[in-house]
Amino acid sequence: MEAIEGMRVALGAAMVLNYSLQGLFHPSRKVREVYWKIYNSLCIGSQEAVVAAYPVLEDEKNNIYSRPELVMFI
Repeated sequence: MEAIEGMRVALGAAMVLNYSLQGLFHPSRKVREVYWKIYNSLCIGSQEAVVAAYPVLEDEKNNIYSRPELVMFI
C-alpha cells in the first residue's frame, strides 16, 4: 500500500483512480477487495482530487448525473 500511496503523490490521485476504477467491479472477490482498499485510501488521502477525476456520465431518462458547478471549474 505504501507504493500505491507514493504513486498517488508522484503521479496524482486522478491517474491512480483511472487505473483502480477498472478493478472495483472485477468478478473475483479477492481482486475487488484489493482495489476497494486502494480506492478508500485514495478517498481519504486526496478527496478533492478524486472528486474532480470522476468520469462524466451521460444523463438517462430517470437519472440525472450532470454536475454543472463542478464541470464549470474544471
